[in-house]
Parts: sequence; structure tokens; C-alpha cells
Amino acid sequence: MDEESELIQPQDQSCWAALPDVCLCRVFWWLGDRDRSRAALVCRKWNQMMYSADLWRYRTITFSGRPSRVHASEVESALWYVKKFGRYLERLEVKFLNPYNAVLTKKFQVTMRGLLSCLSKSNNRLKSLSIQHLELDRLVWRNSIRSSFIRSLSFFLKKMGKHLDYLNLKGARLTVEQGCHILDSLSHLRNENVISELNIEDYFSHHLAVYSSPQFKKTMSTFHNLVSLNLNYNCISDELLENLCENASTLWTINIKCHIHDPHGQVIWGMSWAKLARQATNLKVNFYFERIMKYERLARILLQEIPVRSISLRSCYFSDPDWSMRPTLIDLLPTFRHTLQKLTFEFNNNHESLDEELHLLIVSCRKLFYFKIWAFLDVRFVERILKSQKERQCALRTLKVSGPQAGSTGWSGGIREWYFRSGMKGRDKAMNRIICSLEISSFTEGNLELFFLAVGFGLFLILPTYFPDSTTVCVDHLSCCQALKSVVTMCVCVCVYMLICGCISLLTQVRIYTNRYETNEEDRTLREIYRKYRKLIDSELSYFVIAYPMM
Repeated sequence: MDEESELIQPQDQSCWAALPDVCLCRVFWWLGDRDRSRAALVCRKWNQMMYSADLWRYRTITFSGRPSRVHASEVESALWYVKKFGRYLERLEVKFLNPYNAVLTKKFQVTMRGLLSCLSKSNNRLKSLSIQHLELDRLVWRNSIRSSFIRSLSFFLKKMGKHLDYLNLKGARLTVEQGCHILDSLSHLRNENVISELNIEDYFSHHLAVYSSPQFKKTMSTFHNLVSLNLNYNCISDELLENLCENASTLWTINIKCHIHDPHGQVIWGMSWAKLARQATNLKVNFYFERIMKYERLARILLQEIPVRSISLRSCYFSDPDWSMRPTLIDLLPTFRHTLQKLTFEFNNNHESLDEELHLLIVSCRKLFYFKIWAFLDVRFVERILKSQKERQCALRTLKVSGPQAGSTGWSGGIREWYFRSGMKGRDKAMNRIICSLEISSFTEGNLELFFLAVGFGLFLILPTYFPDSTTVCVDHLSCCQALKSVVTMCVCVCVYMLICGCISLLTQVRIYTNRYETNEEDRTLREIYRKYRKLIDSELSYFVIAYPMM
């Protein structure tokens, strides 16, 4: 009896018993549900840590459209934990990936009904809700299943809308009536809601002229606290901009997606945008175009009164021999040279060379710090950018260039990617020669997180070997030292392995592809460019270029 009482004295417990709660909570944070439940059996302190609110504030549940037995058990475990610890939830993200039959959509609808009902009863902390890519207009969603899900979600938002700060329903693809019914639930029994970030990109089905719906305009008039708004261009109208002007003091960002299949022929007056820009002095507008490449269409949308911060033009294999990108680069985009900060291009220009126009555009946009392009370009294009950077003619910090082989056009090609980022600190320069874009700050933080992860997993893998009885609170010093030594060894091995993998992934993320057997000509040119601007690259830029044959 005396020996047993000596064993359970606090001073005879392992050093893990004295681990600070902050560190222990961080270890638990990296673990999955199964490992957390096993860890809770180690001792009383770890069992108490299992019920820490910090562990259950964020949750992501993924429903697979083709679930396996393992994935199904993981979903059931995640749902059980959400119901058990749902009162701590602050941010919930639900994903439903490409269901292929009505049985799965029915199961998802029933599961979500129970989950939302449980949260509405026990939770009053939820601030963020994200349910993305439901694609409710697909045939696998039968009318009865779709209607039941909309009712469950609307009822949940009626009860929780007063707490929500962020709502993401991207890709829901609803009708105007259904979509407005869900959004109206946020302001149930009130004339306004507290949502500050709203993402309704692809929220309505394609081909719907949402901008002409009075119901949608009335619904959007209840959002008085918006800071960030994501939506499609087929939702934009003068009336919507007028509603945003009424409470524009908080509005910072509008992200607008414009797809070729969405109606985008509405006429919006420049004075409406100008009024909104005056009211919302910090407003930045970002445009994302998909397969809308012709100058006439772009000019109707990109009005000069808009405070455009970012533009993305993606052709998605669009090809038209009569189409030219030159008017857009010369006449349209320079209109925003005083506000434009990010540019992303992806187009097929195998019938025209645009190196000169692109270079002039970069130089004219004095605030442009990010430029990414996939196009047919000459390998000397990167040299011209480096020269402009050296002469302080442009403010680029990130440059990514990719281009397919030009072939018979007579000017060199290859899919190329150049990446550089300026403004590196002095301590980062040494690392620049080893890893192309790895900063010391993120490297240290990553290793710290990796160390705790390794400690957590290693502990649960090794301790049962030395302590068969997982419910024993007290442990032997010798066994503890052996276990701790094994855990540390495992941590070191994992850290070294992950560091090597990290180096490899970083060193291979920037490539030049060609459709020839050899890349000698491109390699020779790139070596010349590097030697010429080596001082600039080593002192200011994170720069890495390699070539790969595609044949």
C-alpha cells in the first residue's frame, strides 16, 4: 500500500505531467478525432484537455461523392464530435464533393438536418459558416431532397443569423427565389443582418439574369455591415450599387466573377460606380473573367470609374483567329494604371507576339506588384522585366511567367515560369542560395508546428510500448526516459525528412517546359540572363529558373 501511494505522488510523475497547457493544447490541436480520444485515456490532465474549447472552435467536414468505408467512418466520427462539442464551435466548413446519385444527396440532406438542428439548440458562438459547391441544380438533387435541405438551412440561419459574421455559399447554384429565401433568413424578424463577409459566387444557376430581379435587390438591401462581397457580374446593377452606397463606410472589397455563360449584357452607368467609390473610400474591386476575352465585351464591364485593384483574364482554351489581345493591353488596361496592383493572364496568343505590349503595361502600372501570365512569350521577356526592375521602372515583387512552345511562329517558346519576390530581409539572403523562396520566419514557424506534431504522434505510438495500461496515471522514470528518447529521435527524423521534402518541392515548383528533346538554347539564354543580373537577383530577388523537355 505504501509503495502504491509513493507511485502516485505528483513529484514522481513523468515530465509530461508538467507540460504547460498551452503546449499540450497545441499538440492536441494537430491530432485527429481518433488520436484525441486515445490520448484522453492517458491521464486525468489529458482527459481534461480533450474538453478544451480551443480544440473545437474550427471544424471541417468533407462528404465524398464516392465514399469509401474508411471515409464513411471518418464522417460519422466527425459528426459525433460536432454534436458532442458543438457548443464550442465558432467556424464550421462543410464540403460535399461531386455526388453521383440521389442516394448520397438524400443521406447528406438527412445528416445536415440533424447536424444543423443540434447546433441551433446548443451553440451560440458560431461566427462563420461555409457550405460550398453544393450544385443544387444537378439532377442528383431531386426536388424533394433539395426543398428539404433548403428548409433546414433556412431554419438554421433564422436562429443563428444574429451571430454569424461570415457566410460562404459559393457554388450553391439555386434559383433566384430559392437563393433569396435563404438570404432573407439572415434578417428574420429584423430589417438588417450583421454579416460582414458574404460569398455568393456561383450562388445562382447559370444563365439567370439576377440583376433584373426586384427580389434580389430587396434582399441585398438588408446587408448593412458588409466589408467583403463576392458575387457574379450577372448580379450587378445600378440599384445594387445604390444599396451598397447607403452603408459604404465599411465596404472594403468586392470580388466579381464574370463567366461566359452568365448574362453580362446589362448596362451599368459609370456614375453609379463613381458614387460608390466616393462613399467607400477604401474600396478595392477585383475582377475574374473566364472566357470573356474580346475587347468589346471587356470594355462594357471595365469602366474607368471602377477602383480596380486586380484583374484576372482566363481564356480556358478559348481560341479565335480573329481575336486579338493587343487592344485590351494597349487601350483598356492602362486606364487603371493608378490603381491596378495584380494582373493574371491566361490566353492563347500563338498568332501574335505581345512581349512589347506586356512590358509597357507593367512599366505603366506603377502600383503593380504581382504579375502572372500563361502565354506565348520570348525567353528574353524575363530579361526585360529584370532590367526594368533594376532601373526602378516597375514595382513588381512577384513575377510568374508560363508560355507554351511557339513552334512555327519564329520566336522562341516553352512553358516557362519565372518567380521572384523583392524586399527580402538580410537574413533571408543566405537561404536564397539554398531554397528559392523559403523565408526564415515561415521556416522557423513551420518547424515548430512540425515538432509539436511529431511529439504528439510519436508519443501515442511509443508510450503504449512502455506502458501497456493506457489508463495508468503514474509512470516509471526509466520507462518515461526511454519513451521520451524515442519520441525525440522520431521528431528529429520526421523534421529532417520533411525539410528535405520541402526543399525538393520548393526547388521543383518553378519550371520551363519545351516540346523539344533538348533545352540547350533556353538554358544558355537563361544562364546569360542570370550572370548579367546576378547582383540584382542575389541582393533583392528570390529567383529560380530551370528547363524541362516535354518530349
